[in-house]
Amino acid sequence: MTYDSWLQCSEGCEWRLEVTEVIYRCPECGGLLEVGHDVDALRRRSGAAWMRLFDDRYMRTEYPYGSGVWGKKELVYPGVRNENVVSIHEGGSNLFWAERLGKSIGLDDLWIKQSGNSHSGSFKDLGITVLVSAVRQIISGGGGIKAVVCASTGDTSASLSAYCAAAGIPSVVLLPRDKISPAQLIQPISNGAITLALDTDFDGCMALVEKLVEDRRFYLANSINPLRIEGQKTVSIEIVQQFDWEAPDWVIVPGGNLGNVAAVGLGFLMMRDLDIIKKLPRLVCAQAANANPLYLSYLDGFRSFEPVVAEQTLASAIQIGNPVSARKAVSILKEFDGVVEQATEDELADASARADRTGLFTCPQTGVVLAALLKLVDNRTIGPKDRVILISTANGLKFVDFKVGYHTEQLPGIVSRFGNNPVELPNDIDSVLGAIKAAG
Repeated sequence: MTYDSWLQCSEGCEWRLEVTEVIYRCPECGGLLEVGHDVDALRRRSGAAWMRLFDDRYMRTEYPYGSGVWGKKELVYPGVRNENVVSIHEGGSNLFWAERLGKSIGLDDLWIKQSGNSHSGSFKDLGITVLVSAVRQIISGGGGIKAVVCASTGDTSASLSAYCAAAGIPSVVLLPRDKISPAQLIQPISNGAITLALDTDFDGCMALVEKLVEDRRFYLANSINPLRIEGQKTVSIEIVQQFDWEAPDWVIVPGGNLGNVAAVGLGFLMMRDLDIIKKLPRLVCAQAANANPLYLSYLDGFRSFEPVVAEQTLASAIQIGNPVSARKAVSILKEFDGVVEQATEDELADASARADRTGLFTCPQTGVVLAALLKLVDNRTIGPKDRVILISTANGLKFVDFKVGYHTEQLPGIVSRFGNNPVELPNDIDSVLGAIKAAG
C-alpha cells in the first residue's frame, strides 16, 4: 500500500501543500501548521495488522525500520525515500519500572519512559530525525537549503547538530549565553555546528531565528515546524507497544515550548483512529513555576493564554515564557481531560534527588514531572492502582552541575533534603567502619 501526508493549517483553513514546502505558518490565518495523513487509506490495514507490522520491525537491523521512529514510517512521513532518511537508531528507549519509588508514594504501577537514553541524550532525536530527513529530501530534489537553524535551551541544538553532521548538512544554533549546562553547550560545538551564544533568553533567540528563516535558504528546526511533532508522537506508540498494545491511565510530560505534549496526544489519537487502542489516557503537562504560562491558563479554565517572562529555573530546558505550541497543547489537553501542574525550584530538586535514590539519574525537567506526580497522588487525582507513565526527556549526565550543586548544598534557595555528600576520612579501617556504622 501507498500512503500520503501533507501540510495543512491547524486552525482549519482549507488548503494542502507538500511536506517538502518550506513554510511554517498558514498563509491565510498565520496559525501553526500540522501534518495531515490519509487516515482512510491507513484504516484499510486493521489495527491488529499494524501491531504485527510494528512488532516485526521493532529494534531490528533492516534500515531504517529498526528505528523506533522509522518503524512507524507510514504514520510519520510515508513519502520520504529511504535513501534520504537520516537515522541514528533513535527511539527504542527503555521503560523503567519505578517500583521502589512508586511504593514509597503509594503507586503500584509507575513507569519512567527514558527518552533521554538516546544518541544525543534527549527525546528531541525523535523529531529531529524526521526534520533532517525532510531537508535531505528537499535538497535531493534541488531545493536551495544552505543550513538548518534553531533556537535552543540545549537539547534541540544537541540533536540537530548531531543529525546534520551525520547527513553532511550545515547547522546553526542560537543559545542563551550562560543559561545552559556545559554538557549541552559542548554537543553542538563538537558536532561542528555554528554555535552562537546570545545575551538573551530562549524567547529572544527564537525571535531572531524566526527572522533568519524569512530567508528560505535557512530551514527552521524548532517545534513550530510540524515535522518535529510527527517524530515525537511515536513515543506514545512505543509506550503502548512496550505494554503489549495497552494504553496507560496517565502520561505526564514536562512542558516548555509545549510541542511535546501536543505530540504525545497526537500519537494516542492516531492509534485510536486506527483501532490500535480502545481508550485514551489522561495527560498531564508539568511546568516549572518560574516558567508557567500554561499552568496559569489552566487555572483560568484555558479561557485565555498570556505569555510570561520566564524566570531562571533549574529546569533550564523548559525555561520558556512564550511557547509557540501553546494553542496545540491546549487543544490536546482539552481532548484528553488533561491537567496542568507546576513545581517550584525546591520541589523539582527534591523530587529529582528522591527518584535518584531509587535507581534513576534524572534531569531537572524530569524533576518537574516527578514533583507534579507527587502533588497529583497527594490530592488523589491519580489513584493507587492507576498505570502512570512519566516521560523523562533528557539524560541526567547533561546536568551534572545541578546534581553536584544539590548534594553539596550550593543551589541557592534549595534545602537539600535528600543530599548525600561524600564523607572525607583518614586512610584507616576504623574510620571506614565508623563511618559505615554512623550512616547505617
